[in-house]
Amino acid sequence: MDVLRRNNVTITGTDEGPTVVLAHGFGCDQNLWRLVAPALAERYRVVLFDYVGSGGSDLASWSEERYSSLGGYAQDVVELSRALDLEGAVFVGHSVSAMVGVLAAQAVPERIGALVMVTPSPRYIDDGDYRGGFSTQDIHELLDSLESNYLGWSSAMAPMIMGNPERPELGQELTDSFCATDPDIARVFARTTFLSDNRADLKGVEVPTLVLECSQDLIAPRGVGAFVHDSIPSSRLVTLEATGHCPQLSAPQATAEAILGFLDTLRRTP
Repeated sequence: MDVLRRNNVTITGTDEGPTVVLAHGFGCDQNLWRLVAPALAERYRVVLFDYVGSGGSDLASWSEERYSSLGGYAQDVVELSRALDLEGAVFVGHSVSAMVGVLAAQAVPERIGALVMVTPSPRYIDDGDYRGGFSTQDIHELLDSLESNYLGWSSAMAPMIMGNPERPELGQELTDSFCATDPDIARVFARTTFLSDNRADLKGVEVPTLVLECSQDLIAPRGVGAFVHDSIPSSRLVTLEATGHCPQLSAPQATAEAILGFLDTLRRTP
């Protein structure tokens, strides 16, 4: 099947500057970028897509074997970048997609020239001095709850992940996105996400990188952003005046401005 149809690729914007690829996180699809993409598209070519198993992708192309590791999602990005013949693109990954971007950039360094990590986490589980935000028991209880009652889990967890309780419509949107995902696919993606450990991969990142964190984030606490920044010599850390794990919805203007500032810096660098 054609990769662009398989991953429900949408292309917008201009032909100037590097191509910007926007990648969604767990339980979401490209629609969650709708408040940020137009601002980027005014000055750059923007590519949006859905991972296989999400949104408008071809569900028949999904397999548990491939998508039981983040490498399977990175392969989606690699195949997409080849299909579009990208060169030096900027990969903007939200949440777990930040680590997918790291893996994809290592696989095809000629096609991905910079990374933007939005609320990233290389490991969600605490490990010694590293504080990912969750204990091993926390994660296993989360996964057990998801597997036993996915819709109930979505209704309870999505508003907590989104934060911003004074704006319940945001939590409801994330809930609806979670609930639209096939429970069997969500189960595999959740295990792939929350049990991953990509800390060692960060040291191999050699491209310019922007790390965006929120001032309060249940899923990726402040210390995680600092860890990612410290692990990537060529990175810059920006703390958004935003709360929750999805600033592209809760603070789209600030998110777009931070990304555009980084993109403009890339264009000025010889």
